[in-house]
Amino acid sequence: MNYLRILTLALSIILPASAIASPAETTRIRKSWELAMQNWQREMQLATTPESRADTIAKRPDTASYARQVWQQIAPSLSQDWTLDPAAWFLKVTPRLLTSTPQGGTTPTFANEIEALKKAVEKYHLKSPKLIPVCMALVATGDPGTLPILEKIESTNPDPKVQGVAALGAAMMLKSLGEEPEIMRKRLSYIRQAIIKSSDIQLTRGTVAEIAEDELYIIRYLTKGRVAPDLDGIDSAGRSFRLSDYAGKVILLLFWSNSTPDADHIIQLTTEMEKKFAGQPFVVIGVDRDPMTELRKLKADGTITWRNFSDPVGELANQYRVASYPLVYLLDGDRNIRYSGALGSFAELTAAAVLAEKQKP
Repeated sequence: MNYLRILTLALSIILPASAIASPAETTRIRKSWELAMQNWQREMQLATTPESRADTIAKRPDTASYARQVWQQIAPSLSQDWTLDPAAWFLKVTPRLLTSTPQGGTTPTFANEIEALKKAVEKYHLKSPKLIPVCMALVATGDPGTLPILEKIESTNPDPKVQGVAALGAAMMLKSLGEEPEIMRKRLSYIRQAIIKSSDIQLTRGTVAEIAEDELYIIRYLTKGRVAPDLDGIDSAGRSFRLSDYAGKVILLLFWSNSTPDADHIIQLTTEMEKKFAGQPFVVIGVDRDPMTELRKLKADGTITWRNFSDPVGELANQYRVASYPLVYLLDGDRNIRYSGALGSFAELTAAAVLAEKQKP
């Protein structure tokens, strides 16, 4: 008996019939989460002291709890098309949720459930006309393992619109595999297919054509070895500065927001990296999309120690075509791009390697 059948059987025993396979209840849970997040963000903006801010942070809505409720609704019915839309929501909000381990580390909270959703898409839905939200949600997971699924959707789904969106997703996922000529050719081929087949399809952050244009911009100007765009803005104190002010230093350029579910983990990883390379020609520069008042509070109470551009409307992030937060670029002393992707061990290893290069005679 495979994993999906075991899970479905277990849930059918544990959950009452009224709690199983309810599209309406699934929609209610998702809307409740959205409302809770909106109210919490308003409270965060109104918190004026370190104490009130700490109290408000502690009241952040528990996304994991809402995700578990949605999972309970859709898990028994993963073979049905109605689950695809809530499955896309689940894939977007859960990948960066982490659970602490007894050893002091962390592990993805919903790794098994995400894997089950990927298998369900492959088993039941490759030819569904309702896959467009799922294609973009698979990209949002940041998991390179979703690339084969997107390629299967692109090659087997009978709807050209779905094919085009899957091709766009595949092009976006290929970025994590490197920039060798063959990979670049595949990316360009998929982008071309996306534009031809589904240019007018509206997605969360624009049409397929607009996102494809961003992907082409990234290939031309934001790949490894290119000189990263200079940024010109203001910090939390309202002082003007530029990225080029830090010429000669290795820069960890962090695009982030305190409103994301994994904000505490982002702050922890960045602070640890800043401490590790203290005393070396290394600097962290953030590009924060929170309101200026929120950024000032984070800086004033010592939650963050690195300098940040204030970017509440995303003007600076757009210069780097940032699609999701967090995203980091590791730049060498000449502002050449040496790494782009997730914050974590790869960014840290690249920083260490570039700093070692600078020390060589």
